[in-house]
Amino acid sequence: MTLAILTIAGIAYALQQTMIIPALPALQRDFHTTTTWVTWLLTGFLLVSAVATPLLGKLGDQYGKERLLLCSLGVFLVGCLLAIGAWNIWSLIVARAVQGAGGAVFPLSFAIIKDEFPAERVGSAVGIVSSVFAVGGGLGLVLSGVIVDNLSWRWLFVVGAVGVAAAFVLVWRFVPESPIKTPSRLDVPGAVLLSAGLLALLLALSEGEAWHWASPRTVGLVAVSALVLAAWGFVELRVPEPMLDMRMLARRPVLLTNLTAVIGGFAMFGSFVLVPNFIQTPRGLPHALAALVPYGFGATATMTGLFLLPSSVTGFAGGPLANVLGRRYGSKIPLSLGMLLVALGVGSLARWHDHPWQIVVGMLVMGSGLPMTFAAMAKLIVDAVRPSETGVASGMNTVMRTIGGVIGGQVGAAILVADTIPGTSVPAESAFVAAFWIGALAALVAGGVALLVTPLRARRVDAVPALEPE
Repeated sequence: MTLAILTIAGIAYALQQTMIIPALPALQRDFHTTTTWVTWLLTGFLLVSAVATPLLGKLGDQYGKERLLLCSLGVFLVGCLLAIGAWNIWSLIVARAVQGAGGAVFPLSFAIIKDEFPAERVGSAVGIVSSVFAVGGGLGLVLSGVIVDNLSWRWLFVVGAVGVAAAFVLVWRFVPESPIKTPSRLDVPGAVLLSAGLLALLLALSEGEAWHWASPRTVGLVAVSALVLAAWGFVELRVPEPMLDMRMLARRPVLLTNLTAVIGGFAMFGSFVLVPNFIQTPRGLPHALAALVPYGFGATATMTGLFLLPSSVTGFAGGPLANVLGRRYGSKIPLSLGMLLVALGVGSLARWHDHPWQIVVGMLVMGSGLPMTFAAMAKLIVDAVRPSETGVASGMNTVMRTIGGVIGGQVGAAILVADTIPGTSVPAESAFVAAFWIGALAALVAGGVALLVTPLRARRVDAVPALEPE
């Protein structure tokens, strides 16, 4: 029962994360805004998730993971309701940012599984919940297209609100409270510094092309970001109850798994922003301008969802397969294999994109790797830390993937804005090709880093030995 309900909660979150993706071009046209700012509908969601997730994970370790899962779902529901009534791009960005608190759903679910399930079933349960991210995300892609083409985009959030409300009721009614709790205090200065540092970096990436990359504003924001993030690290090493335990993060399996998450998130989310824009072009452009565009299929939002659907079809098997491979060879193998499949899929989009079937094949290959990486990351983290640290450690892994995704999405948008067809604001085909190759290279690097998560000659053990108190 617990596993089924956590799976439903994960689906509710995954739906809202991906339903916005096929709708981005339509929202850009409806709100008369730019590619950069419509991308903030995804970026704002991920940015808040990056900060809220470790805080909620830490509160879950202290006050109970089921209680904080309810809080996360409750704030997520409020964000859905705000989005339904949004009147311009800025109000919708704010509503999406409020939704970002729902990012703690997955790490809190992993922590509940670690506390409640027998040790021999933790791996398979984590794999099932992880695969939901890809499966539910794929369902969201298809539903989004149907809704945008036949109803108002506001129905994206009506559907989301219903799913989140159902998950809230089921968690409240049936999921038991975790028996493992750890007294702690919130690190508010750390949360503020992390938020400010990430926001400065993302604003520089968003506006760099408009302001010019070498302008004082762009360079100044990058410098401010570096200084603030350095100050954040300094504070985290010295406060009694840090937002993130840097010493725990320095353990080899945790450190390298999180590094893989950053690089992999960059590759995956950058591609999610690129593909809908590519296949919907030149829809919505004047006929004379559309004749200048040598790529794209003029897809509707519904067609876009169907193009992206193959990326989730294989998700049904990816998570459990990662558990099978992890038991036999160690979880770093499915993590590396999953990232290599992502690299192959994104790379194929860069090389072959003239026909619809080529996009479908590329997404199918990429989608076969996504659930494997999510499941393997979660298992590596929960195996590497103490039971009292699972909430914050799993949350930090989600944060790292989110930070990579935020940067990937904004870099992808910046490339599209920087390289346009002469005399127009329409991205050139070469911009998409360059962005796809960058994503493929990032995923390839992440696959190599994953192999170093544990020593190459070390034999895997099924259980992590008890860690001595620090």
